[in-house]
Amino acid sequence: MIDKKALTKIKKNLETFDEKREYIIKTSRDILRFSKQAINAVHRGNNTQATQLLKNAEKGIKKVLAEIKKNNKLSIVRAFNAAMEEYCEAKCFLHYTETGNILSPTKLPANDMDYLLGLCDLTGELGRKAVRCATNKEYKELTNIRNTVEEIHTFFLSLSLRNSELRKKYDSIKWNLKKIEDIIYDVNLRKK
Repeated sequence: MIDKKALTKIKKNLETFDEKREYIIKTSRDILRFSKQAINAVHRGNNTQATQLLKNAEKGIKKVLAEIKKNNKLSIVRAFNAAMEEYCEAKCFLHYTETGNILSPTKLPANDMDYLLGLCDLTGELGRKAVRCATNKEYKELTNIRNTVEEIHTFFLSLSLRNSELRKKYDSIKWNLKKIEDIIYDVNLRKK
């Protein structure tokens, strides 16, 4: 005979886990959407809107982290990692436009990997900003962007990257740095 009581408990646990997993996936979509919208707002120069969008994302992050704290097995939900990468990217981009510095990982509710992946993606947003700077003849800011992306690139060179998602995204840093350097080269040719 089987232990029906024990199996009923297992079934209930699985159902509860699945409900919480679905909740995390849905909330992660919201976090991702708010973060993408914040990046777009920063590009449009609307940091006030970006700040509000990131506050909305942070509400979702707190809820998800509370669920993960109750059940650590929920930490494997990949949708949340993707949302956190986007959030880190957005938060760092906003901070950069306001201060000229990259936000420290200690100021974010993210794990190291999500922060580093977000940092990789940030270089793409800085590349887009570099194009705008060149167009608007903001040459000092263009140089600052290049120096920042070069610092990020130098840091990643110090890591022992294996064949992982981080290794793949590292390649985008190199490409973004080259793109920014090409923009500076073209600007210098036009100045002559």
